[in-house]
Amino acid sequence: MTKIPIYSVVAFSGTGKTTLIEKLILELKGRGLRVAVVKHDAHEFDIDHEGKDSWRFTRAGADVTVVASGSKAAIMENRPVPLEDLLEKISDVDIIITEGYKQGNRPKIAIHRSATGKPLPIPAEECFAIVTDSPAYAGLPCFGLEDISGLADFLLK
Repeated sequence: MTKIPIYSVVAFSGTGKTTLIEKLILELKGRGLRVAVVKHDAHEFDIDHEGKDSWRFTRAGADVTVVASGSKAAIMENRPVPLEDLLEKISDVDIIITEGYKQGNRPKIAIHRSATGKPLPIPAEECFAIVTDSPAYAGLPCFGLEDISGLADFLLK
């Protein structure tokens, strides 16, 4: 099991998970940290492009396809991979943030935005912290929707 701190950002669709994570990455990078993000996609996605070599390899049946250049690499597992297995492949970073993984025992940062009319995405007692525009969660570590610095301070303690 990885020793890198892992935090899961959870919220209903359209609540601001991606925006929060984007701002948090910028804040953490500004403090000199190395950051990894794992995004759960409920839809099928494809990073390959039809007709390209890697697409052809995958289409031919490769279980794993790797694309690498001088500046980046992507490993495409053409099969289901549990989150734990993905996390074990991440190294040389100071913090890992996952988006959309509500299950599991990772500390969860829930986002609640009053305008959506939706409740927290998980029970309050399962929240490590809450990012919200509502004062309804007294007794839990809460941060305003724009208090990215305060959230970063909390995560780094």
